[in-house]
Amino acid sequence: MQASFKKIGLVGRSQPSGLRDVLQQLLALLEARGLEVVLEDHLGEVLPEHSRRASRDEIGQATDLIIVVGGDGSLLSAARTLAKYETPVLGINRGRLGFLTDITPDEMAREIPPVLDGHFERESRFLLDVDVRRDGVVVGRADALNDVVVNSGTSAQMIEFELFINDIFVYRQRADGLIVSTPTGSTAYSLSGGGPIMHPTLDAIVLVPMFSHALSSRPIVVDGDSQIRVDILERNRIHPPVTCDGQVNMTVRPGDSVHISKKPHRLSLLHPVGHSFYASCRDKLHWGDALVN
Repeated sequence: MQASFKKIGLVGRSQPSGLRDVLQQLLALLEARGLEVVLEDHLGEVLPEHSRRASRDEIGQATDLIIVVGGDGSLLSAARTLAKYETPVLGINRGRLGFLTDITPDEMAREIPPVLDGHFERESRFLLDVDVRRDGVVVGRADALNDVVVNSGTSAQMIEFELFINDIFVYRQRADGLIVSTPTGSTAYSLSGGGPIMHPTLDAIVLVPMFSHALSSRPIVVDGDSQIRVDILERNRIHPPVTCDGQVNMTVRPGDSVHISKKPHRLSLLHPVGHSFYASCRDKLHWGDALVN
């Protein structure tokens, strides 16, 4: 199987510690194969001698493959911009967990050439669109690969909201908030809130109440095409934040509604051959450690 990758984009955060060495190794590997490489513009601060630079959007439009250098947070940030271009993404992990960026810098020379030759496993991950509406007018928009979180913020108060799925009333809740997560995000904040781990191929969304005032309140898994609405009741005294992937924030007022649905564009995520979601869970979540003597 021969891949058609000819123009490669490198994106990520310009973290100075060790990044230059990783980028230099990656550039040498790619350019030795005669591939054209374009750096995200701000990475030019780390590697000023490389002249071919472009914005993240320009890279999404013009390249055949995008390599994200960083941790899962870097890939989350990139995915929200790049998904609409449907350019495949490969992750180099310089972070901690690495559920999405699963090649370490030490593995680049071994793992990347087979991918460039067309030997890889491809996953399609869906994202969420979210908008905040006030008196029927959209006052804020964002998107998320992991999760959308409606919460009380730094205030030690609960918020009261009503949940609707496909315009059907589900419940009224007093809680610290609500996590609305994709399968990709089920191993992130949703997991810490008591949500289930979902395989990335599932077409489903999980809703996880945060410290609900009702002992019977439990996570709900719904169809991935569900239209979700969270109404912030008028009697709330605080203005709850809505956070997307822990990176993008919007503030809602009492009386506002938060609308969440599947994004039409999907992220195409590449992995080396042999990648296993379950192996990642064993490694990152330390499954079975208690059984080791």
